[in-house]
Amino acid sequence: MQELVLQRDIHSRGIGHSRSVTSVAFSPDGERIVSGSGDNTVRVWNARTGAPEGNPFQGHSNLVSSVAFSPDGERIVSGSDDNTVRVWNARTGAPEGDPFQGHSNWVNSVAFSPDGERIVSGSYDKTVRIWNARTGTPQGDPFQGHSNTVTSVAFSPDGERIMSGSDDNTVRVWNARTGAPEGEPFHGHSNWVTSVAFSPDGERIVSGSWDNTVRVWNARTGAPEGDSFQGHSDVVTSVAFSPDGERIVSGSNDNTVRVWNARTGAPEEDPFQGHSRYVTSVAFSPDGERIVSGSGDNTVRVWSTPNGKCQFYYLRKFH
Repeated sequence: MQELVLQRDIHSRGIGHSRSVTSVAFSPDGERIVSGSGDNTVRVWNARTGAPEGNPFQGHSNLVSSVAFSPDGERIVSGSDDNTVRVWNARTGAPEGDPFQGHSNWVNSVAFSPDGERIVSGSYDKTVRIWNARTGTPQGDPFQGHSNTVTSVAFSPDGERIMSGSDDNTVRVWNARTGAPEGEPFHGHSNWVTSVAFSPDGERIVSGSWDNTVRVWNARTGAPEGDSFQGHSDVVTSVAFSPDGERIVSGSNDNTVRVWNARTGAPEEDPFQGHSRYVTSVAFSPDGERIVSGSGDNTVRVWSTPNGKCQFYYLRKFH
């Protein structure tokens, strides 16, 4: 077995995930990256050098589907196909408390609230749940309304709303305190919704879908803002706003990452090419100057914006 890390086109010894990278995120200060994988582990990387920080976080018994840093960067939350949510010390990888148990099927998406005191999760069991981030205690009843798998969840920037995307082709917004739906489901996608995100000001929502498109919505009314963004030739798997709200990044099963003008839907660069398999997850750095992507080719890549140059990536190969 040969293990390689390629950093700025220099080959050096290192370690990477042994299966698909399912989820990636920057730390709030932009200095670290967290990744989750089909190898059941969570890893943290130095976002400037690509060096792994510590050992893999081990504890999940199945694929890790979603990862996120807490707002202070001291904790990491992960969701898994083992039906649990876990919280880890971001520096040591030690688990903080027991796994959160309550979902009856795979956990597809997790996120911290802006104050770091709550965690939201979405599941294959069609529900959204809120947890006390310190104790793992469920807060209220599950949010029920989707008729199919909940694929993606997020808190609004003020922590008062939760958004969810689903395989029922809709996006929903909920009151984060009561679980009551706010308005009607957002209809417009013709296939499963894979990923959702709030704009930094909380006034818009972006969604990606199996219909190969990206859409932007008014977060208060559910009205679409302009036409869908078209350019990907396969499923859009992940979407995110830039920190200033002016750009959107998307990843796709067509193996590319794209950046769009969030107001007009016009592409801002050529597609970022380099992944050899589907892109599963994308995110902007806090300064908006970098994008991280995870892929079914087992790699995490960091790209410069706006030129789309790959800064480095992490890779494990088997021979």
